[in-house]
Amino acid sequence: MECREQKEECAYRAPPDMWNFAPAIVTGTVLAAAAQISNEAVRTGTRALNQVGRMTGELMRSLFTGAGGTDPLASFADRMHSPLFVDGRPDGLPSITVAYERHGAGRPVVFLHGIGSCRRVWDPVVPLLTDDHHVIAIDLPGFGQSADLPESLPRDLPTMVNELGAVFTELGCSRPHVVGHSLGGLIALRLAQAGLARSVTAFAPAGFWNEVERRYAFAVLAAARRISHLPEPLVGRLVTTLLGRAVLSGTLYAHPECVLPEQVITSLRTLREAVGFTATLRAGRARDLFIGDIPDVPVTIAWGTADHILPRRQALRATVTIPGARLEWLPGCGHVPMNDAPDLVADIIRRTTALPPSAGRTGEEAETLPAFCDTSLNGMLGSGDHT
Repeated sequence: MECREQKEECAYRAPPDMWNFAPAIVTGTVLAAAAQISNEAVRTGTRALNQVGRMTGELMRSLFTGAGGTDPLASFADRMHSPLFVDGRPDGLPSITVAYERHGAGRPVVFLHGIGSCRRVWDPVVPLLTDDHHVIAIDLPGFGQSADLPESLPRDLPTMVNELGAVFTELGCSRPHVVGHSLGGLIALRLAQAGLARSVTAFAPAGFWNEVERRYAFAVLAAARRISHLPEPLVGRLVTTLLGRAVLSGTLYAHPECVLPEQVITSLRTLREAVGFTATLRAGRARDLFIGDIPDVPVTIAWGTADHILPRRQALRATVTIPGARLEWLPGCGHVPMNDAPDLVADIIRRTTALPPSAGRTGEEAETLPAFCDTSLNGMLGSGDHT
């Protein structure tokens, strides 16, 4: 079904403290539903009211009597991609263990996700690149299926850069192309500053906000975290309807009507189980998360024009900070453009990785890697191809 263009919604308002109580869940969800109903439903009036009424009834029954039937969460978990694991061992720091997948052959490109997410957020894009790219999608520490950082490690960007640099070495690609989204985009830019990335494609990278914008974004994320703790039977029922998917994921996607129920289910579960979420959010309060330039690395900054979490004006700040960066607008895309426009996202990545190497860097390492080349123990035991 072809997605219709959606108008930008009003600014998100964080739910009240009474969110944890059942009446507040009902009220908040109904209000969010009313804000997300399609233009056609709004015009018909009666149809919209009927939708909200049915949703309220389902919420009340699920909260107070439970929902029967099979659990779609369990069936989807059975189809999760099985990860490989690799240890990063930087000099002078404790090692970390991260989960990852790898597919294809060609230019090595590492994918980094945003806060509360995991490597699976790139699933719509990865198959579009594997013909000429060796794709490695990583779960950052404390997210997805990766262990959290050791308690002795500070949760800051310099530490993350050192640890991921060691992971790249273990994976046999010491200076890959790096693609990042949100938090992952910020990390990708810092990796480039450290000389650990051949190119960077950053989708709505975090850290280019002012204080008001940061507080707003963190309020949205905290609210999403609360939503992720809704009872699983209730989530299973909500995702079967367009209205339910809009309520659960409308702040992330410009076109929630195009999001598969399974995608909503896995993203909420991943957010709920992200052990590194709170500490990462706390670390994000630091000032000057990104300063300086990246003069010798091709950088593309891409931003959805309908991003309701990180407003697109932050893209302009990013390109002022990094004068050589190319700015790509993603028309009609929300904060997670990989789902809204996977072909466009893949095209931007492909064009960035095809740019010539920076001066003085040519020949430092091979431009391509063979399919599933791996120097880790997991690489010797299996290919890791789960396509």
